[in-house]
Amino acid sequence: MRTSQKSELAKLVSVITLQVICCLSALSGSAQKIRVGTFHADATPPIGSPVAYAAARSVTEPLSAKGVVILSDEKPVVLCAVDWIGIGNEGQDRWREQLARAARTTVDRVSVHALHQHDGVRCDFTAEKIMAAHGLGGTRFDTVFLSKVIDEAAAAVAIACREAQPVSHIGFGQAKVEKVASNRRILGPDGKVALMRLSASRDSAAIAAPEGLIDPWLKSVSFWNGKKPVAVLSYYTTHPQSYYGKGDVTCEFIGMARDTREKKLGVPHIHFNGASGNIAAGKYNDGSPAVRPVLASRVETAMEEAWRVTQKRPLARKDIDWTSVPVSLPVSKFIVAEELKSTLADPGAAPNAKFVAAVKLAWYQRNAAGHKVNISSLRLGNIWLLNVPGELFVEYQLAAQKLRPDGQVCTAAYEDYGPGYIGTGIAYTQGGYETSERASNTAPEVEEVLMNAIAEVLK
Repeated sequence: MRTSQKSELAKLVSVITLQVICCLSALSGSAQKIRVGTFHADATPPIGSPVAYAAARSVTEPLSAKGVVILSDEKPVVLCAVDWIGIGNEGQDRWREQLARAARTTVDRVSVHALHQHDGVRCDFTAEKIMAAHGLGGTRFDTVFLSKVIDEAAAAVAIACREAQPVSHIGFGQAKVEKVASNRRILGPDGKVALMRLSASRDSAAIAAPEGLIDPWLKSVSFWNGKKPVAVLSYYTTHPQSYYGKGDVTCEFIGMARDTREKKLGVPHIHFNGASGNIAAGKYNDGSPAVRPVLASRVETAMEEAWRVTQKRPLARKDIDWTSVPVSLPVSKFIVAEELKSTLADPGAAPNAKFVAAVKLAWYQRNAAGHKVNISSLRLGNIWLLNVPGELFVEYQLAAQKLRPDGQVCTAAYEDYGPGYIGTGIAYTQGGYETSERASNTAPEVEEVLMNAIAEVLK
């Protein structure tokens, strides 16, 4: 081969080698790219379907299941919020399994939360099986409707994965919510609960009492593709009820604020409820219909301000971590299986007593069978999205924030609804509804278990 031919061949090999390196580099860079897809499914029950405290008689505002799918070179992460009162036990299983299948990920990387609107729907297939075995099937759970919503949410997740948009930046902003949240438990000089201030109150003493321990901050986390916002997640902590109980389906003031912001921004907005077990609007809400839009406006104002002060920073693959820990929560000593079964079999027992027995027996059986609840967090740079079960007291949320003084912790509670209210250890000695035999399915030792798990996923 002549020298000139060798030279030309060497050049050709060099060019091809450079092209191959560029292609491999591009593929590697593509694998590292972060994408986020958003999904939405209608979760509004039909008229006549059981909602929390009555059959649905009207729809004031529609309900939704909304969320994001986060895609990278790791398995996808799915975060979902549903306008229902609670999703527990096998209800959680079904939601997470189907969303995981749709996203082609593992169940431990899916987190599904209720927003706990009291004119919303309950979802617990374990409790429904127990009810059905005692002739009460369909009285508290519409399984056909529930299954339909889960199927449609899963289909929406699959579409979100296909249509996910690149994300280059993460944004964070926060603002105080004025005159919405207040602590439900007002302690007396003896350290015991002296006065309960629930979602609505007309008691002058309850209204005059201080707000008490709350987390006043609404936190906003946003995903950006350059200058274009892709999705907004917001977090705020309070029972979201203004008035309820007659079957008028509504996403309540928290959903109204979220939906208004979404329309104004033109960006999907997913809201999560924090550790609200002992937090409600009772100081600022007398339960009259006129107050609902006032509360909605106050939350929306904070959402808008949190958006206004949002600061963006680049988001790379190295900035993302998902951590989850399955835990067994200690069962309340007041849950005695034989007593619950006796109530269910008693023809003279009131329907509501049987329902409560079924819910508690469902939680007991799940624990006895070794099922665990998931504690998880998604790290996005110096932002941690913490996912926890039940109606936790706000103390857990505030303690979690102290574990990461170098960043922001956004807490979403109401994942598995099976445990009911979850108080702090001392709260079980103070009285009050939330830690009563009726309301809480966990024992005082739950605090140590939960805090250890929270510390683990926030490392």
